[in-house]
Amino acid sequence: MKNNSKKEDLQFDTIEVLDLNEEDSDFVSNADAITRINADIEKYDSQKKRRNLQTQEEQDKYEDIEEVKDEKAIEEEIEQLEKEENQINEKKEFLSMLLMFAIGIGVALFLKNFIIINATVPTGSMENTIQIKDNLFGYRLAYLKEEPERGDIIFFYYPDDETQKYVKRIIGLPGEHIYITEGKVYINGEKEPLYEPYLKEEWVKGTGVFEFEIPEDSYLVLGDNRNNSHDSRYWNNSYVNKDKIIGKALYIYYPFNHMGALE
Repeated sequence: MKNNSKKEDLQFDTIEVLDLNEEDSDFVSNADAITRINADIEKYDSQKKRRNLQTQEEQDKYEDIEEVKDEKAIEEEIEQLEKEENQINEKKEFLSMLLMFAIGIGVALFLKNFIIINATVPTGSMENTIQIKDNLFGYRLAYLKEEPERGDIIFFYYPDDETQKYVKRIIGLPGEHIYITEGKVYINGEKEPLYEPYLKEEWVKGTGVFEFEIPEDSYLVLGDNRNNSHDSRYWNNSYVNKDKIIGKALYIYYPFNHMGALE
């Protein structure tokens, strides 16, 4: 009986051992599985880290690209703004020049029409004081506050045809009696003739007798070249009214060898 019981115990022990071996085998298998799982997790984490790193690198690269693009876009925008600013400045400069040109023309026209007289003399009636083709400056406002005087050289509208402009010297003043005989001018019955050092030469043509009673606000004018001057001696309307005087001749500016103030 003892032997059987012992045998059974041995069988039990063997079974227990066998059972323990199987459990141990399962434990080993589970441990391997866990190890593999951990390895897979680590591999996954590593891959994830690599992917994250790649993604971050790509993101950084993308941001760098975007930054480069932004910088380039900013540079292009700045260049465009500078170009537009240059165009605006060019337009402003052109408009400024155009404005200055227009102002210059306006000032010139204003001076020409209201202040300055610019004339070219086509005849020799005022020789030797004014030569043929001399260019003169005159002053339109000379008689705005003053009265014309004897001896003044004036620009005026020709009384017989006011479309024409003449230049002559004032000899007789308003209200005066002028008597011309033998190439001499006598004023208001004076015994001595008018002193005329400006005459071109000896006066031998149209020497008189001429007699004039000058109306108020009117003037008698003669040329310095008395032998070749169409002046008050020959006109139908002998006198120049003050309101027909354009201005006073002041200066010869061309040709240069004739340049000088008129007397």
